[in-house]
Amino acid sequence: MAPQTKAYLSVVFICIVWGTTYLAIKVGVQYYPAFLFAGVRQTIAGIVLMVVAYLFNKKTDFSIKNTLRQMLVGFLMLSLGNGCVTWGEKYIPSGIAALICSMMPLFAVLFNLFGSKKEHFNSTIGIGMLLGTCGVGLVFLNDIKELSNISYLWGILAVLFATASWAFGSIINKKNTNPVNPFLNSGMQLFFGGIFMLIASPAIDDYKNLVIWNTNGLLALAYLIVFGSITAYAAYMYALRILPVGIATIYAYINPMVAVLLGYFAMQEPMNLFTILAFGTIVISVYLVNKGYRKQHKTENLNTENINEEAFPENIPIES
Repeated sequence: MAPQTKAYLSVVFICIVWGTTYLAIKVGVQYYPAFLFAGVRQTIAGIVLMVVAYLFNKKTDFSIKNTLRQMLVGFLMLSLGNGCVTWGEKYIPSGIAALICSMMPLFAVLFNLFGSKKEHFNSTIGIGMLLGTCGVGLVFLNDIKELSNISYLWGILAVLFATASWAFGSIINKKNTNPVNPFLNSGMQLFFGGIFMLIASPAIDDYKNLVIWNTNGLLALAYLIVFGSITAYAAYMYALRILPVGIATIYAYINPMVAVLLGYFAMQEPMNLFTILAFGTIVISVYLVNKGYRKQHKTENLNTENINEEAFPENIPIES
């Protein structure tokens, strides 16, 4: 199977699995402090992924430069990204959190636009992202009254900040790829991201009435470790290495559909006409963003003699 095909299959896997994690997080924060819950999740997942990655590939790079790079990406994507989403879900529905996170490709392309001369907008990408943002806005039309609730508002802001941080971390990770052992690097990111959250937990979390053994909470934690962190995060890092950021991150448009439906059926979270309209708008935006990137790369191929590996990621060799 071609690397690009594997990368697209990884994106499909991410679209489904990470859509379910919003519900699992919502279950978990009902029983455990948010940063403690997320920190334990990512630290354990990081250790497991590093061990598995080493067993399959003995090549390692624990140099100071690479370690600091993975620490930075882990801090941005996991500590700030996943940590703030987990904290935000204490106060807002899981479906709303997922819909806010659907803005992530918008942040990613904006950061790319300002950080690289090779990246540029075209009208198709612009329209697609505008529609994606409008899709998120449709949800708030029915929940505007909730913004007067301070806790609800802080939850919204936390998830929005997390979305921008995850996008920024994705850009840094893609532009500073270390090919020695990519899955080991992913494990390092998870591990360091989790450690930073555990360090921050006593200052942010409330440990009152903490009960360590809770069946529902521990099941949610186990699901998030195995599927949300180890398998899905490794799949995301693989897709990010092979595909352009704008395509690798379109999962953020699909996840809300999965999350809202699960929230509606499993936890009776609200779903209404505005939500359905948002679904349709977001689906169209996914198609347009994908089409826009394909158009951009096709144009670059016609105008240059040497194919740019970033524009045509299928030409990037995959390290064994």
